[in-house]
Amino acid sequence: MKINKTVISLFIMLALLSGCSKDVVKDDLSDSTNSVNDGSNNETYAYSEDGTKVTELNLDKNFSAAEVLMQSPEFLDPASPLSKRTIYFEYDSSQVLNEFIAVIEAHAQYLMTNPNQRITLEGHSDERGTREYNIALAEQRAKSVFKMLKLIGVMGNQIDIVSYGEEKPVALEHNDDSYALNRRVEVVYK
Repeated sequence: MKINKTVISLFIMLALLSGCSKDVVKDDLSDSTNSVNDGSNNETYAYSEDGTKVTELNLDKNFSAAEVLMQSPEFLDPASPLSKRTIYFEYDSSQVLNEFIAVIEAHAQYLMTNPNQRITLEGHSDERGTREYNIALAEQRAKSVFKMLKLIGVMGNQIDIVSYGEEKPVALEHNDDSYALNRRVEVVYK
């Protein structure tokens, strides 16, 4: 009896795929999200209030401390200044605007309370100006935030600075609204 190689390959693929399927039992949905693990595997599922699966996490992955930190309540709560990790700047300026002082102070307090925590201040600019000018301006913006954090009491060895200039825009249009979104420093926890 001759069996086609394609049929054999298809049979092997189906056998492998069926072994990957895992059943997960849903828990009580009293919270806004619930994490469920049936103990038969290393996967955990989160469910929204209506019972739909929203996240699948493989516990074998090595999550960085920063990834875990960003899921903590004070970093997720929109009312918390720690949830805001972008400081915006005026055109051709590296001066921190008054509206972002509370955000910087909140991050400073968190860093002083957690001296082993490190951040990177990523400076950005809009596309106007030369590449060299934009790299320098983005660095000056990051240094302005750095100086404020240090003045409040954060140790310098907790902070790194990177300047991307115009290389990583968040808005791609060529208008004032997009330019304003691209003139920023992002606070990135490590």
